[in-house]
Order: sequence, then structure tokens, then C-alpha cells
Amino acid sequence: MRVNFTVNGRQQEADDVWEGESLLYVLRERLGLPGSKNACEQGECGSCTVRLDGVPVCSCLVAAGQVEGRDVVTVEGLADFAKQREAHGHGGACGTGGGCGTQGVSTDEAKQWSAKGTDSQTGEGVELSNIQQAFIDAGAVQCGFCTPGLLVQADALLETNSDPSDQDIREALSGNLCRCTGYEKILDAVRLAAARQGEAV
Repeated sequence: MRVNFTVNGRQQEADDVWEGESLLYVLRERLGLPGSKNACEQGECGSCTVRLDGVPVCSCLVAAGQVEGRDVVTVEGLADFAKQREAHGHGGACGTGGGCGTQGVSTDEAKQWSAKGTDSQTGEGVELSNIQQAFIDAGAVQCGFCTPGLLVQADALLETNSDPSDQDIREALSGNLCRCTGYEKILDAVRLAAARQGEAV
């Protein structure tokens, strides 16, 4: 079958997709977007987390056919997505009455953004998003395998809750496993991103 959907603001078409093929496989092998990692293939580790119509999902559990006509954001497009969100007034103020609803950016709003040049394909050449820079500054990246999923999940958290408690952060990231760390620097990174986001508002 052929699947048409939007990835990081661009229309994409995947041909010869078989019924059991996952969104993760299509992203990595057919579209050349290796940011989402293939670890457990059971939805247990969170390494393959992407946003589907604004909602974080494990792409290994989503059948490719389910994304027909829908919007996907991967870690490669996260910085451009964050910029577009800020331009539309959703820079994390949702948790403080910004009126974004429980899922942050709506599907219609998500479809209005478009990445510049080839940035959403490689993730290179763009200014990092708040959460990406915070992960670097807090030293939250070690081997990096879990990092894309953590970034996508943390970005979604900060979109809807601009001042998360430690419990909020732990709950939001509970589906993302990291084998390298004790998670403390990851929590520090999300706290740092939240603080910077609050200063920018």
C-alpha cells in the first residue's frame, strides 16, 4: 500500500508498505530519518517516541497505515517544530492558561508549519530547541540512544506544563528508559528547560 502523511512539516509518501510495517520502520528505513531509535520494538523503552498529531507515541507500535493523512514530528524536526509553536504563541504557556488544550498544538496548527531547507531531514544547521540545548548544558546525554525519545517526550511535557514538578517530570518520562544514567541529569535538563522557558515568557 501507499501511505501519505506529513513528517516534520513536509508531505511524504511511502510506497510498497506492507500491513504489519511499523511507523518506526518507515521513518528509519524508507524516509532516512534515523533519529527515532529501534530498541525493544515492544513499546517498553520509549527510544522511538515521536509525536503523532501532537501526541507522543511509540512509533514501533503504530502501524504505518494508521498515519495516512496525519502529522508526525520526529526528533529531527523538533527544533523547527518548537520555533513554529513559539511563533503561534504556544511557547509552553499552555500550563499557565495559554488555552492550548491538553494536547498542546492542535492537528490543524501542526499541519501549518513547514521546516526550512533540509533541516528537518538531518536536524543539522538549525538552532536547537530549548529542551535540546538544556540536555546538552545539563550533561544529560551519554550514549545518546534514548535521547531522541526523551527529547520528544520532554518537549511535549513542557508544551502543556510550563512549570512541572519533579513528580510531573518523572511521570511524563516514565515510559522512556535510559541504561547509562541514574536519570538525575535528565531531570536536571527538563528543570533547566522549564526555567529558561519561564524566563522567556
